[in-house]
Amino acid sequence: MSETSTLSHQESILVDASATFLYDLLSDITRTGEWSPVCKSCWWDDEAEAGRVGAWFTGRNELPQRTWQTRSEVVTAERGREFAWVVGGSFVRWGFSFAAAETGTRLTESWEFLPDGIAMFEEKFGDEANAQIADRTQQALDGIPKTLAAIKRIVEVSTDAEDQAQS
Repeated sequence: MSETSTLSHQESILVDASATFLYDLLSDITRTGEWSPVCKSCWWDDEAEAGRVGAWFTGRNELPQRTWQTRSEVVTAERGREFAWVVGGSFVRWGFSFAAAETGTRLTESWEFLPDGIAMFEEKFGDEANAQIADRTQQALDGIPKTLAAIKRIVEVSTDAEDQAQS
């Protein structure tokens, strides 16, 4: 499977919140289970390194047919601009980027299956590698819009509640 267009994807949504607010929320990986349809919980491997480039965290993922954990390394941590990590250190890159919009922030989630990840799948799954890669790709395509919608809902509902409490 060498079609790079099928091995990366990104989508955006407008969120009524500042880029720094969204960054602070999304770089707190311990909250990931609140918006991810697959990753149910995350924790920092070393709390002292939390949120920094080079920090590692573990995520617990659940689908009806299987449960598994992954370790990921933070590769970009630019407050208000981008927060990204790579699963397994070199397999799959996930990230959020933030851009000012007329009202709020354009939040973009991106996903890319990296060459080392494809090689690992080929070694691990052999003849089934392409089917496994296609399955993971479909999970990302299905999950990204769900994740973005959940983040928007969480942020805008909590912002509305704060506004109402201050009135």
